[in-house]
Amino acid sequence: MKTLGNILWFIFTGLWGAIAYFLLGVLWCITIIGIPFGKQCFKIAGLIIWPIGKNVNTHFDKHPIANIIWLLLGGFELAVGFLFAGLLWCITIIGIPFGKQCFKLAQLSLLPFGANFK
Repeated sequence: MKTLGNILWFIFTGLWGAIAYFLLGVLWCITIIGIPFGKQCFKIAGLIIWPIGKNVNTHFDKHPIANIIWLLLGGFELAVGFLFAGLLWCITIIGIPFGKQCFKLAQLSLLPFGANFK
């Protein structure tokens, strides 16, 4: 069931989200200062492709300065986007599991530094 859910996720949401985060990571990596932020984008893009069955734990304390910079330079908007997508998925009963994945990714998009996802 997890594999089927990941395939459906990939088709309807994961591919587009991963492409967006990959392009954002490339833009961050253009500057030397933005490389750590670009690396986080690449990690999140990998998680967006197959998120079902993985847990995300955010730890703001590990890198508070990086999380604040991330939050100010686009993290809030990314989290709101996933929150909105999650609400759209939850309109239907069938889409609730996918909405939960969007909420998980919204949390990760808000504070990615110091997060563990496995």
